[in-house]
Amino acid sequence: MNEIVIAPSILSLDYSNVSAQLEELKASKAKWLHFDVMDGHFVPNLTFGPDILKGFKKACPLFMDVHLMVEDPKTYAPIFIQNGADLVTFHTEALDNDLSRIQGLLDEIHNLGAKGGIVVKPNTAIEPFESVLKSCDLVLVMSVEPGFGGQKFMADMLKKVEWLKEKRQELNLSYRIEIDGGINQDTYKSALDAGCDTLVAGSYVFKNDITKTIEGMLA
Repeated sequence: MNEIVIAPSILSLDYSNVSAQLEELKASKAKWLHFDVMDGHFVPNLTFGPDILKGFKKACPLFMDVHLMVEDPKTYAPIFIQNGADLVTFHTEALDNDLSRIQGLLDEIHNLGAKGGIVVKPNTAIEPFESVLKSCDLVLVMSVEPGFGGQKFMADMLKKVEWLKEKRQELNLSYRIEIDGGINQDTYKSALDAGCDTLVAGSYVFKNDITKTIEGMLA
């Protein structure tokens, strides 16, 4: 069983109070930071580039969990690794769900010294990617449509989590199972019970007492 990890999403950081919130994070039990990269094409929103990642890594040296929501993850994965990404996940849909291309990018990420994994949108089935699970350090299940924070949790996505948990055991693998979207006081327990060991939480962490909220999810 993997240790439970909370990965606060800096998409929900209060950007008028960055230093104080990062100090709170460093003092909390959070070990990861979730860094959402959106290109305005793969998803309609536009967020952070590699220089911002480098700045966050310097200011808050937690494990950097970089989630690429971009049309061209093959180009951008190496750039973000060079700028501090410890783990890079990319959407299968960005590579047309092509197993050969997905495997190739996972191999490249590992060759560059980072951990790697795949992400699926709510409408994408997880089962077709069984053959690449052996090369994943983490699989991220989206429990909202990617692109914007603050959406409602889609509970039916927990079926994917349960399948991933069963496959991990069946194939004797050790990848982490992460969920992203709508995680709060009402949903985090359901995600953990289904088999998640890594929770991305944005608004729930940054709009409440950061330390207490993270400790509550780990209790």
